[in-house]
Amino acid sequence: MSANISDPSFLRGMTQRRFGRRDALRLSGLAGLGAALAACGVQGKGTPGASAAPDAVEKFWAGKALTKHVDFANWPLYMDPKKPELKKFTAETGISVNYQEVIQEMGPWFAKVQPQLAAGQSIGYDLMVITNSFQFSQFRDSGFLAPLDHSKLPNYTKNAAPAYAKEAFDPGNVYSVPWASGMTGIAYDKKKVGRTLTKLADLWDPAFKGKVGMFSDTQELGNFGLMALGIDPAKSTIDDWKKAADHLKKQKSDGIVRNYYDQSYVDALGKGEVWITQAWSGDIFQKNLSDGTEFEFFVPEEGGTIWTDNFTIPITAKAPLDAITLIDYFYKVDISATLAEYINYVAPVPAAQEQIRKDAAKLSGDDKTAMLAIADSKLVFPTDAEYSKLHYYVSFDTAEEQQNYQKTFEPIVLG
Repeated sequence: MSANISDPSFLRGMTQRRFGRRDALRLSGLAGLGAALAACGVQGKGTPGASAAPDAVEKFWAGKALTKHVDFANWPLYMDPKKPELKKFTAETGISVNYQEVIQEMGPWFAKVQPQLAAGQSIGYDLMVITNSFQFSQFRDSGFLAPLDHSKLPNYTKNAAPAYAKEAFDPGNVYSVPWASGMTGIAYDKKKVGRTLTKLADLWDPAFKGKVGMFSDTQELGNFGLMALGIDPAKSTIDDWKKAADHLKKQKSDGIVRNYYDQSYVDALGKGEVWITQAWSGDIFQKNLSDGTEFEFFVPEEGGTIWTDNFTIPITAKAPLDAITLIDYFYKVDISATLAEYINYVAPVPAAQEQIRKDAAKLSGDDKTAMLAIADSKLVFPTDAEYSKLHYYVSFDTAEEQQNYQKTFEPIVLG
């Protein structure tokens, strides 16, 4: 799944990777795009989600009324700054939206709002987009998420891929529905490596000694170590973690790894400090766009990873009915299409692809070419072949398991 600067779909929203994503991935028991992935052969399993009590939905939603205002917490760079979708929503419904890009990392976000939620107090937001990470389980299992009333989600029911109802981390979408998804793979400077790369094994190639970058995030690091050995991360055991850690330690002791990076890996690639590195797709295209570089990004044959961000309503929301109305609005085909046209992340509404083609037909010249490229982009509407290479992250059922995982891989980065 190699791409270059000539694909316009990579040069807009998809190029703008959100700061803090590395922490959002950490500790995640990711279920990716649910059965949309499973049906396409995505490897692995997810952590079973908890179901709400049979009468929980009725009890929560009984007596709820519109307030005509909703406070919405999201990640940075996840919507056109002009907020066209929110303006249309307000015009059509009369509900005003206070949209704030306040979520930078999942761990700190949970820590920030946990005391208020535990005390039954409002966190100041009626709607928040959170990653299906270890923290998602914490939110859910602590009773901090409102059960969704699907009778109030007609657009979701009609337009979302049916597979989403089988997401392993939240089966039946009891507490969440998807906002968007993205992928993790490998980036490299083809001019320096001298050939086309396609495998995870290339990160261990002695030919690139001292020129390989790996992530300092243990979830990402461990995931690639496992996949390099042919081990499905989501099905891995403690013994598998040790094998992967040994493989990664050898990579380090052999002098192949230049350093373990956070998002600064992009600069290291740009300066030539590394030639090949673990990468988040959007970073590379932003670099190509801003600096005129021609770095390549691909999902390895052995597997890549995928993460999903999800709409959720805090249990203490003051305007839950307004919030769920806004959630459902984003599942209108035309709205899902315009959002995908800007951010270029994987869209949860399949019909958005055809809508983007219709939008392109109204344009001409370069604008039409760019719009059609979005519709045809494998990073916005991945094919079965792309999905088949994507893996979930290691699942943790307990804090003890998570701690064991951290103890296994942290010494590689810190030692």
